[in-house]
Amino acid sequence: MSQLINIGSLCIDYVYSVTEIAKVGETVASQSMSVFPGGKGLNQSIAAAKAGINVVHFGAVGTDGSELVEFMQAAGVGVSNIVSLPGRTGHAVIQINSQGENSIVIAGGTNREIPQKIISNAVALAKGGGWILMQNETNDVGEIIQLASAAGCKVALNLAPVDAHAQSYNYALVDLLIVNELEAMAVTGRASVGEAFAHLITTYPDMNLVLTQGKDGLRYYQTHGGISGELGAFEVNVVDETAAGDTFVGYLLAGLVRGDSLRDVLMEASAAGALATTRAGAAPAIPELEEVRALMKAQPSCT
Repeated sequence: MSQLINIGSLCIDYVYSVTEIAKVGETVASQSMSVFPGGKGLNQSIAAAKAGINVVHFGAVGTDGSELVEFMQAAGVGVSNIVSLPGRTGHAVIQINSQGENSIVIAGGTNREIPQKIISNAVALAKGGGWILMQNETNDVGEIIQLASAAGCKVALNLAPVDAHAQSYNYALVDLLIVNELEAMAVTGRASVGEAFAHLITTYPDMNLVLTQGKDGLRYYQTHGGISGELGAFEVNVVDETAAGDTFVGYLLAGLVRGDSLRDVLMEASAAGALATTRAGAAPAIPELEEVRALMKAQPSCT
């Protein structure tokens, strides 16, 4: 079976249900509070595993993170390369309003302390053409891009959350960049999504690009043939958007690892991301492959 190598984050998510997300200087009361396994890396690994591929996760948890590792293992993800370090696991504080919109604050914890030996092992396992997936929640992302590219790996980067480090990455070495609207504009310094998309595909013509736009669907650029296009969004009843992007990324990479065409993969990933918004939580909201394909069949006009 083909496999995905994910050098990714693991987090404990503290989720607060609120009527409206707190504004600057405002204190709001929550209707409920729940604790879920999360982190972009964890979510994406589980999504890819549910999409039917073998996933090996490389990362670090603190002394409070053993349940996250157990959760991933139960979902079918390879966890033998997740190390336990002194200190706290990364965590997130998430507000979810009545429309399913969210606001998230992340504390990196041990996600920012992944040892070099773990990184080297990940690159060695993917050497010579395997896919390595990263998010912007871990340490040494720029260095990993260079190491992975030099080893002949295919590099996929989900540039979330975007920060000052993102300006220094060598995107010419990235095979697939996945960004949302705000991330695209932030990394390019452009004032509109259209300008950001055009800048990225002009500046990096050998980099495949997927730019997600929430309910407005997505834009993509495929280096093979120099093809760009758009896809619409699936219609669902939104409860919680937290896991949508990560579910999309996991299903997207699973399809690419299988060798499917980019447009077909994007359609399946979009359906998976849409379904994830219909349930509360992050990792627990990720749908099974059968559910995803049922939605695609029910809404063929979206594809």
